[in-house]
Amino acid sequence: MEEILRRILTMLAVALTAIAIAIPVGAITNGGEPDAGEHPYVGLSVYFFDHDGDPKTPLAVSHRCSGTLISKTVYVTAGHCTFGMDVAMLWFAGDVQTNQGSNGFPDFSNLPDDFFFDAWGNRGDTVTGTPHTFPLYNDAAFFLNDLGVVVLDKAVTSAGLYDGTAGYAALPADGQFDGLEVGRHTTFTSVGYGLQRSTAAFSVADKIRLKAHPWLVQINVPGFSGDFSFLLSNNSATGGTCFGDSGGPNFIGDTTTIAGITSYGLNGSCGGTGGVWRLDRQDAIDFITSFTTGGKGKGKGKSK
Repeated sequence: MEEILRRILTMLAVALTAIAIAIPVGAITNGGEPDAGEHPYVGLSVYFFDHDGDPKTPLAVSHRCSGTLISKTVYVTAGHCTFGMDVAMLWFAGDVQTNQGSNGFPDFSNLPDDFFFDAWGNRGDTVTGTPHTFPLYNDAAFFLNDLGVVVLDKAVTSAGLYDGTAGYAALPADGQFDGLEVGRHTTFTSVGYGLQRSTAAFSVADKIRLKAHPWLVQINVPGFSGDFSFLLSNNSATGGTCFGDSGGPNFIGDTTTIAGITSYGLNGSCGGTGGVWRLDRQDAIDFITSFTTGGKGKGKGKSK
């Protein structure tokens, strides 16, 4: 199924003193609601790679994720989304599902033999970009440093993509969330394009931007979450994240500040809690801002 990331249900992670199954995730689950235009800088990204390194070989589709613009050309997402990828294509429409095809969204099951990203760069609501992965990222333990950036090939300034009138998301300060208290009073706004439901029997996977308001379940606990991630509620009351929301933002409260990046879940039904990689770390902030100041960061896209 296209919406499920390539490593779903195959990546096992052991974190420090706690042993658990970590699954790269993706969508706002039951309890979420349509975003209704509040976060137009949150987008849907599809990733491609050239499997043998030959530029004349058509690109192969790998997976899709969510992410956030922090400027006209810099899009923040998860490292497990960008790792090993050569090209990303992005959409910022609230509903990519309805006009799929005419808006440039690729048909995963039947891409043309001569598919190259240059042929799609100006089609419909599509923009292309180059993925970069945080230098500390390790694919064998993706949840420890789960950060990636896509640098767009052109500024997102048109209304068909996003015209920038509502501004862009903001980065946190170093250590900003160290003092957060666990409980229902500490809430987040999770936004993404992932599955709306995932069960053994069926899934709902419309490509629409949704939001949810989970609360903080765990922070700064030795073991799985440590000081590098939050655990947020995933249930029908608050909503949560699932497959396809990977890389999407978790804003603190109702602000535009990205507290963390949707990273992992602990089961295949996206229930219980969702893991969010914390962004309030200076090395991560420096990596992202290096791209906004015209640098190229220290990460790389197609890593092995």
